[in-house]
Amino acid sequence: MAGLQRISYFWKDNKAARGFKTGVSLHSHTNQSRETLDFVANWGCQFPFLRPWLEKAERGAQEGHGVAVQYSKAYWTPPLTPILAYELESNQIQNRLGLTPLVSITDHDSIQAPLLLRTVPSARHIPMSLEWTAPFGGDQAFHLGIHNLPSDQASAWMQTLAEYTRNPAAPRLTEILEALHALPNILIIFNHPEWDLYLIGREKAAVRVHDFLSQNRQFLHALELNGLRNWEENRRVKRLAEKWNMLLISGGDRHGCEPNANVNLTNATSFTEFVHEVREGHSHVMFMPQYAEPWKHRVLNSTLDAIRDYPDFPQGSQLWDQRVFHPDRDGSIRSLAELWPTGRAPWYMHYGIRIVRAMGTGTLSKGLRLAWSDAQDLKYRLGEETA
Repeated sequence: MAGLQRISYFWKDNKAARGFKTGVSLHSHTNQSRETLDFVANWGCQFPFLRPWLEKAERGAQEGHGVAVQYSKAYWTPPLTPILAYELESNQIQNRLGLTPLVSITDHDSIQAPLLLRTVPSARHIPMSLEWTAPFGGDQAFHLGIHNLPSDQASAWMQTLAEYTRNPAAPRLTEILEALHALPNILIIFNHPEWDLYLIGREKAAVRVHDFLSQNRQFLHALELNGLRNWEENRRVKRLAEKWNMLLISGGDRHGCEPNANVNLTNATSFTEFVHEVREGHSHVMFMPQYAEPWKHRVLNSTLDAIRDYPDFPQGSQLWDQRVFHPDRDGSIRSLAELWPTGRAPWYMHYGIRIVRAMGTGTLSKGLRLAWSDAQDLKYRLGEETA
């Protein structure tokens, strides 16, 4: 398969899209995704100056509201509505590459965004897609991009996937993937396979990936080069693809307001035609200019997108605390905006958010970008090494 794929870099060859008709945006998220807040618990280690603010918030929740902070049960939703996300991805492909866009949105365990978008004339052909969280091995779960579910079977498939997630078993997972693979218009992608997302340790995570591929490789159509993961991780994905003789494909994994950092180039005129092309072993990945920026800085900006306010957005998603959810004292999930007694964040949360936002502005932002632009990043950007 390796001979049928190609990887291009916009900053090295901005004419690589010539001769293609279509750009395909895969793997992006909207406000229909529920994103865990577990990462907040790690902020104190990553940014020690934030730890006092987190501790203050945790004490305030317990003492003022009788609610213990539960990061694992809390979640946030990305800022972009389905139509805004669709337009962001489409506009990059049209305006930057001069191609016709195909967009497949993959919210976590949800097809609500495609369902909503199909009521919009310009997006009525969007595929029914999702990023399925599939538990595996008892201590791991893999994110699988399931693209282009049949419209008349999508709800039934969602029930099947949800039932497996509640009651996982390796043989059942293989049965489901085999059944999905048997549908010729579906694309199954192993998203960010080298990311130890559940922090079980690199060696153990590699064993889980090996076991998963040993059992299911024949039902997967590609491994993802992830636009929000770093250069070195994507290089490991390339080695993994070589080891298992698998195709590589793009996947931006956008959660904020930066469009996907990679897309696929194709001459397919429909998503189904693109699926057939990939299943036949053809893929041309194009990394966009934003991928050449320092990875840590891009992750910071994505985080900042999550906590910015957007006064022009629809009611209920304008403020950061309207997009963050936590159980109340009775266990019911409510937005933080509803949980604040005064209708607004306590002063320490307000200033804590302001401090984090300051990391993305002015001199501090430029300083962080320079600090995070190491020699390896420079080699990649100059084309001396590639992902």
